[in-house]
Amino acid sequence: MNPSILRIATRKSALALWQAEHVAALLRAAHPGLAVTLVPMSTRGDEILDQPLATIGGKGLFLKELEVAMLEGRAELAVHSLKDVPAELEPGFALPAILPRADAADAFVSNAYTDLAALPHGARVGTSSLRRQAQLRALRPDLRLLDLRGNVGTRLGKLDAGHYDAIVLACAGLERLALASRIRARLAAPDWLPAPGQAAIAIEARADQPGVLALLAALDDADTRLSVSAERAMNRALGGSCTVPVGAWCVLGEHGLHLRGMVGDAASGRLLHAEGSSAGDQPDVLGRQVAAALLAQGAGELLGL
Repeated sequence: MNPSILRIATRKSALALWQAEHVAALLRAAHPGLAVTLVPMSTRGDEILDQPLATIGGKGLFLKELEVAMLEGRAELAVHSLKDVPAELEPGFALPAILPRADAADAFVSNAYTDLAALPHGARVGTSSLRRQAQLRALRPDLRLLDLRGNVGTRLGKLDAGHYDAIVLACAGLERLALASRIRARLAAPDWLPAPGQAAIAIEARADQPGVLALLAALDDADTRLSVSAERAMNRALGGSCTVPVGAWCVLGEHGLHLRGMVGDAASGRLLHAEGSSAGDQPDVLGRQVAAALLAQGAGELLGL
């Protein structure tokens, strides 16, 4: 039996609320008469802003409180940026829907410089993402890379206050908040790889709620699920940790899936790349193949395996 009301557990940031409202609108349109409400919550990832995520437990800190709310019956689903969802879900949870992916590129944001190449020697660039730091250091080892935490508005405010010469954010987040005008240049594949699942919105629910899962499955985008499944399978085979720089970009074409993967070192800028292709119905196999190719190049040393 399907429920008549769905409650969405969500973080309180402007971007998280936008994504939750977007999912709520899609659910109301797909299921006329269904009531959908938001349950805004604060997570440890939102509250601890003075330390890099990699040192305090990783992106999974954005999920824990939302999952507890579902386990306790205070919400039926949670909405996440898929790049924040660990490669291995907590037992008892599922991702019944992944929405069509938006622009997966990273955004170079600066008030004074047009792109990465235009930055002067020693310029200050803000990002706490080890993946972004590794790729920045590979391209511009002269830059001063500084930590930058907080929601999108907070990060832009620190740039505008002069604390950084440039910052790197996700294009999708800026576009969803009607801030696309802040994007000076796109950092995009194949030369620059996003995080696994970047720009896709995921819906999480309890695996033991078939009525809820059936309602949510109506929003699933099959093509996006195939692509991000390959990226997440690669990340899972590499240990699935956010404490190392891992990038992935998978495209579904007429001949199947093509996946590019990267493992890097944020301190030295050393990058390892691998890529592969497979039939469109074998994303997990492809992800493991590309991970194996990276490990064969020595990725295990960078990953601490």
